[in-house]
Amino acid sequence: MKRNLLTVSLTALTALLLALPAYTPLKAPSPPASQPNIIFIFSDDHAYQAISAYGSKLTRTPNIDRIAREGAILNNNLVTNSICGPSRATLLTGKYSHLNGYKVNERKFEVNQPVFPEMLQKNGYQTAWIGKMHLGSMPHGFDYLNVLPGQGQYYNPDFINGRNETVRYPGYVTNVTTQLSLDWLKGRDPAKPFFLVVGHKATHREWLPDLPDLGAYDKVTFPLPSTFYDNYDGRAAARDQDMTIDKTMRLKEDLKVHANYDQKGGYTTYSRLSPEQRKAFADYYEGKVSREFDEKQLTGKALVEWKYQRYLRDYLATANSLDRNIGELLNYLDQTGLAQNTVVIYASDQGFYLGEHGWFDKRFIYEESLKTPFVIRYPGVIKPGTKLNQLVSNIDWAPTVLNLAGAAIPSDIQGQSFLPLLKGEKTPWRKEAYYHYYEYPEPHHVSPHFGLRTERYKLVRFYGPTNFWELYDLKTDPREVRNLYGQKGYEAITADLKARLRAQIEQYKDDDAVKLL
Repeated sequence: MKRNLLTVSLTALTALLLALPAYTPLKAPSPPASQPNIIFIFSDDHAYQAISAYGSKLTRTPNIDRIAREGAILNNNLVTNSICGPSRATLLTGKYSHLNGYKVNERKFEVNQPVFPEMLQKNGYQTAWIGKMHLGSMPHGFDYLNVLPGQGQYYNPDFINGRNETVRYPGYVTNVTTQLSLDWLKGRDPAKPFFLVVGHKATHREWLPDLPDLGAYDKVTFPLPSTFYDNYDGRAAARDQDMTIDKTMRLKEDLKVHANYDQKGGYTTYSRLSPEQRKAFADYYEGKVSREFDEKQLTGKALVEWKYQRYLRDYLATANSLDRNIGELLNYLDQTGLAQNTVVIYASDQGFYLGEHGWFDKRFIYEESLKTPFVIRYPGVIKPGTKLNQLVSNIDWAPTVLNLAGAAIPSDIQGQSFLPLLKGEKTPWRKEAYYHYYEYPEPHHVSPHFGLRTERYKLVRFYGPTNFWELYDLKTDPREVRNLYGQKGYEAITADLKARLRAQIEQYKDDDAVKLL
């Protein structure tokens, strides 16, 4: 009898336990392999020349390199419009600026247009964007938003959440963005796959390093790029821009020489600094950098080259924290068991000049700003050490993410998925990439232009204040200093490239460009 009662009691207890809500283990279960998690780490103005996986000798980026080593690196990932906000709009829509409506910075992204995270939501994904977005509005398609207003601040930054509440977080923006991202990952629904954009402010002007990185490169003397003293012969737009280290880069604001620590406006609001942060900055930039500037009394080329060294030291020191935080995120994926079924992407919104042609900033179709870094890891799908040399465009990012998630790709998206290329499959692929830049005259006086990049050649049509063409042979002139347009012997090449350019313009429905051919 006692045995029967015990059996009944155990049966009842089992039934009771089965009726209780399921226990969630500390280590979140992975979603089905057909729906991987996806993390898109998106930085600002981070040049491929500053990434050791791309061959940089200026610095080391071990965590970005790790993604490339354990997955794939894209050697010719190009943007459609080399400027921050428009690049983000292209990521969300998979469309060129003339179709998504976001051609220049400091506008409001039209939220009543389709964005690819909406398709992810329909396919069961929870979605979030944390950090810098820089679109002037809050796009649909995200279950969670916590983003910097505008450009955001490096120190003690404000964030705006999905309820339109502004909250200030103490600390350095790269660290804060990572911590908020980790908090979201820990609090998400572990039963669903996720798509997360981690948007970093680094390495945007005015290049404020985290406190531990102040002076990290002070013992390094960087070699001048071979085009540092470019004379812009035969290139009118390159000559007329306003983005040189010599004339445009500011000593006080950009290089912190006798910086105004009571400043309340601009990209950098020094008045936000805590007493401890302010002391560290003043000790370094006043006690060392400004004093060195005063003592040297430099002029001419010596001054320009001093500015270049200071620029790279701050820029690369700012990038140190970026790479370090990427490592922290990768470590979290390892520790929680999420790494195996999580796609990790690192990309920048466009390329950037690190003294090439004497410049900083971006905008031009020339290689340093046209190409942007892109590395991707997907264990078991992308073979470690994969290298893609095909011409990939940022209109391809959205359809590739959708493809990775097993979601349908809307027919109005202009890009195409390069997942087959990442998997080593033979697939037809573009032989040319189209580009169109608009913002003029402010802030850097770069003439509007559109053009075509092929494996070997680049054809460019500048318009606006003046109208002219440029042609480059990237095989014989990789630094793009010899404009071959109109030179004898290039007639057939030019005619072929113009025909291909027209075909691209028509394919991508750029009606304004058609009128300028």
